[in-house]
Amino acid sequence: MKIGTTKNSYFICFLLLLRHVSAKNIIGQGGNELEEEVKRSEFPDGFLFGTSTSAYQIEGAYIEDGRSLSNWDVYCRINGRIPNGGSGDIADDHYHRYLEDIDRMASLGVNAYRFSISWSRILPRGRFGAVNPAGIKFYNNIIDNLLLKGITPFVTIHHDDYPQEFEDRYGAWLSPLMQEEFVHFAETCFKSFGDRVKYWATINEPNLFAEMAYLKGVFPPSHCSPPFGKCSSGNSDVEPLLVVHNSILAHAKAVKLYRHQFQTEQGGMIGMVVSAYMYKPMTDDEADTKASTRALAFHVAWLLDPLVYGDYPIEMREYHGKKLPKFSSEEKRLIKNSTDFIGLNHYTTWFVKDCLHSNCTCTDTDVLCTHGENRAIGGFLLITGQKDGASIGDPMGMPGVYVVPQGMEDIVDYVKKTYNNIPIYVTENGYASNENQGGGYDLDQDMKRIKYHKAYLASLARSIRNGADVRGYFIWSLMDNFEWRFGYTIKFGLYHVDPLTLDRSPKLSAQWYKNLLTNSSLNSIQAKGSI
Repeated sequence: MKIGTTKNSYFICFLLLLRHVSAKNIIGQGGNELEEEVKRSEFPDGFLFGTSTSAYQIEGAYIEDGRSLSNWDVYCRINGRIPNGGSGDIADDHYHRYLEDIDRMASLGVNAYRFSISWSRILPRGRFGAVNPAGIKFYNNIIDNLLLKGITPFVTIHHDDYPQEFEDRYGAWLSPLMQEEFVHFAETCFKSFGDRVKYWATINEPNLFAEMAYLKGVFPPSHCSPPFGKCSSGNSDVEPLLVVHNSILAHAKAVKLYRHQFQTEQGGMIGMVVSAYMYKPMTDDEADTKASTRALAFHVAWLLDPLVYGDYPIEMREYHGKKLPKFSSEEKRLIKNSTDFIGLNHYTTWFVKDCLHSNCTCTDTDVLCTHGENRAIGGFLLITGQKDGASIGDPMGMPGVYVVPQGMEDIVDYVKKTYNNIPIYVTENGYASNENQGGGYDLDQDMKRIKYHKAYLASLARSIRNGADVRGYFIWSLMDNFEWRFGYTIKFGLYHVDPLTLDRSPKLSAQWYKNLLTNSSLNSIQAKGSI
């Protein structure tokens, strides 16, 4: 069933689907969890409820007002990289429509908005050139208008995109020089926006970026080696480790600068965002149980252990050996306790099978399969969403991603216990659908999106009741956008974006989120029409 954008059509759909929207049926693991509802009152006072986006995925205007070409601009022009030749050249045209998009956020009732800053727009040539005043003006306008609407800016400094010049000059994140580039970028942001921005995330999930760009080779600069992929260059066993190493040091140097020169006066918090999936042992066997713990160490603790304790997890040192870069004594002091909060991007949970003491047969459906000689990069694991022909949860539109609400509570509990209950912000959580192209969206998929968010929020509320210091939750995403290697084929948005006109229209999930945040009844939302 498809929905148009008129108020009448939305009103009719609300009448038809009222009982479905208000039902307490929730998708759970395998779709069989007990019925439950979630209310805003279950979350602490001052809790941030918002939406997330990133610059390259929504802004467009890729060569306007002094912006330089980014790594993604160049990558998207390589034939066959992105479905249907998609790119962020125009994206959602947020660069020209940001005021109406901020109005939409305000109408939802969110009190926070997480967005990123385009490195190419602020510093088109990095340290080799001047600050671009048009870029500063653009983000000043966004921040000022958010504050006018009572929406707190939650700013990610770096979210995957950077000037292509860095890649051409010295290999970007493979080089220690990128650390100094990032500190220069961060300082520019602190000076320009820090008087109004109180939440800074330095780098978005460098652990996932390293895996996609340097292990599997499906993000720029597309480095990899067999068996993970067939790239023209790269070493999947070494380069991801080096990229994360440089990212951690860049983060810590920027945090030191912020704390010494800006934090006291500006009064903000600064942290990093980690891609944080949850892992369950495939069997009750002790080897699989240890493998699931190892998976967390190799994917989550890889980033968080250095930021909190000053070094990589013991498991990584044990299996990687000399391939894992080492921090000097001075660097350990620099990186230890270098985060005021932990940002968690959590979407799904996977099964884990041990490949160190067991035979693993890798298939195309596996998320990651690392066994055999020189495969320590992933901890000798098979990570998959399948067990005995059944999925760990209802599949989403993105391949290999499943609905497993309990995973939210589990990953938050893990972070709480492992990292001394440092404040947590769930900086991304969302439902991926593979919706039809055209003037509408797939209603059935959006109903699943509503159920997904209800179930994951209920899981998050349980973790808070159990003592986790969780302070915010951001839905990915405000609107359908450029989803990296999937182009425009995967949708996460609360708002549908027409591919031809770029007009935004609210999905039922937007109506639901507004209901949650404003504590209004479904009847009152019906009376107001579409958002």
